[in-house]
Amino acid sequence: MENQFILPTPPLPLTPAEEEKLRGRLTGFKGGYDEGYLRGRLAILDGRPEAPLPVRNIHVMYVASGKGYPYSPLDDAVLFAIQRLAAQVTITDVRQNLVELAAAQRPDLVLVLDGMDLPLEQITTLRAAGIKTAIWLTDDPYYTDFTMKIVMHYDYVFTLERNCIDFYKGLGCSEVHYLPFAAHREHYRPTTTRSPINRDVSFIGSAYWNRVDFFREILPELMSYNTVINGIWWDRLPEAPLYGERIEIGKWMSPQETAVTYSGSKIVINLHRSHIDEVVNNNSLMIPAVSPNPRTFEIAASGTLQLCDARDDMGSFYKLGEEIETFASPKELMDKISYYLTHEEERRAIVLRAYERTLKDHTYIKRLDQMFSIIYG
Repeated sequence: MENQFILPTPPLPLTPAEEEKLRGRLTGFKGGYDEGYLRGRLAILDGRPEAPLPVRNIHVMYVASGKGYPYSPLDDAVLFAIQRLAAQVTITDVRQNLVELAAAQRPDLVLVLDGMDLPLEQITTLRAAGIKTAIWLTDDPYYTDFTMKIVMHYDYVFTLERNCIDFYKGLGCSEVHYLPFAAHREHYRPTTTRSPINRDVSFIGSAYWNRVDFFREILPELMSYNTVINGIWWDRLPEAPLYGERIEIGKWMSPQETAVTYSGSKIVINLHRSHIDEVVNNNSLMIPAVSPNPRTFEIAASGTLQLCDARDDMGSFYKLGEEIETFASPKELMDKISYYLTHEEERRAIVLRAYERTLKDHTYIKRLDQMFSIIYG
């Protein structure tokens, strides 16, 4: 019997339903690969220990804000850094008698966070006793009507707003220094396993009126993606009831919960509050804000793409277009959301560069080392 060559049976053409199912599987496979690759790279970077910095032979008395949440996470971050950079640390808050405590402990430096509720005569007494005093202001320039009354009582003033430097110097403060906040790695870090959150876009923050007006202009288009907005006062947004739980009203999120949400979002919007807000601000001189807010560093530390409204001093911290993306209008924001949700490699590259930059330059340990270098040389 002669050998017979049997032609293979050609595959049957896929039905439209089968084609759709196959496309879905391929899309899901690629999405899983992209997420796994990004989280793997982030895990490698996250595993690198922070470069050790010298421990100074100083005794620091740290005076916490005493305001509770949301200031308490800032206290945690600052204190964490001080304890790794100073030989001795005494912890207290604005409700305690600092003069008596300092007389017993004899610190070299009293560092106050916020300081709005601290009796100023105590600072005067500490300075008269030869103890250095410093204040790190938390909300510049939004409450300068209050801070202008307290800054001249300190030896060193640290502000997170560049535009407040000359303002405080004009009041008679000789040592005014620009020191923005940073990322606390114990609070903000990427989820390096499969994330429990899966969003296209997130925004977390209070509904200041400039944010309400900005989002109203683009809300239908923005919410056409898998977008969720969290924060207090969002009942100011008339359209909020249309989106149910996707606009969470009145919810405060812990730093850890915020970090998980950031990390589980492909894009996080960072829209700064306005320096003009008659309802909540106390900035009668209308000092404009040009410096990045703390969220700038916290979002980058969580391993996600940040789209941030353009601020003049942003380029001092991240390379624009390489480590952070900015927008100057609602339309530009939506254009960039559309672009980066369909260009995974470009999004991933910015995420990784921003994360690496943050670990290198923008942690609280780096900031406190800079502060101590200014005070002690």
